[in-house]
Amino acid sequence: MENNSIIGIDLGGTNVRGGLVNNSKLSNIVSKKINSKGSSHEVLEELFSITDLLINNSVKAIGIGVPGLVNTEEQMVYDVVYIPSWKKVPLQKWMEDRYHIPVYINNDSNCFALGEYYFGKGKGMNSMIGLTIGTGLGCGLIINKKLYDGRNGGAGEFGMVSYLDKTVEYYASGQFFENVYHINGEAVFKSANEGSTEAIKMYEEMGAHLGNALKTILYALDVKMIILGGSVRHAFPYFSKTMWEQIKTFGFQKAVTNLRIEISELENAGVLGAAALYYDREK
Repeated sequence: MENNSIIGIDLGGTNVRGGLVNNSKLSNIVSKKINSKGSSHEVLEELFSITDLLINNSVKAIGIGVPGLVNTEEQMVYDVVYIPSWKKVPLQKWMEDRYHIPVYINNDSNCFALGEYYFGKGKGMNSMIGLTIGTGLGCGLIINKKLYDGRNGGAGEFGMVSYLDKTVEYYASGQFFENVYHINGEAVFKSANEGSTEAIKMYEEMGAHLGNALKTILYALDVKMIILGGSVRHAFPYFSKTMWEQIKTFGFQKAVTNLRIEISELENAGVLGAAALYYDREK
């Protein structure tokens, strides 16, 4: 059997999800809950178990997205969010020792950007940004048709930039509602959908902060496309106006005129993006 399939695995804080990618098509999707409080090897065994369901003679590589920093020179994973035992994990070595095929690992936001670039709305772009807006603000950079992730996989972490009295992430992500109004973001979304003017005003306020964040990104990286992912993207109609109002104060108006901000519609973007790590490295 010809080796032409890639396993993509999206490791989250509560679930791990995987699938087979072959000729841009995703199949054999599997998912399971993990014990995020388990030891490093207990979590690893759960990762093995889902990989075992997918591995076959057609697989030539494995890509894994993780919610933490990845030193891409050493393929060492650091400080995985919601998995306390994964402080410093030689994940590539563990996986390659077991499966004897190349394994590629990166931050989940970088995988999101790659997924959009290869399979979603970023196809055909020279450079683009994938921005995940959820409980945090993650960012993946595609520059000149390649992922730029920095030495530790942390390039593009604009959420950590100082802003007002805190950071960009504090105000321009799903954290905003808890941090400023002490209310659950899901509850705000439900209320906004029911027509609550108060909830919509919260989104408009968050949108203004997000617009300021996007201006910072644009000053650093003059790209034509930004794709928004993450759970908060579903509320885009509530915050897009104030977001654009701030973006339009950008100092270089031509860049704003040509800017496209799109909402991700890609299903299983994390799995596809993890598999795309292979295509990015082998290109």
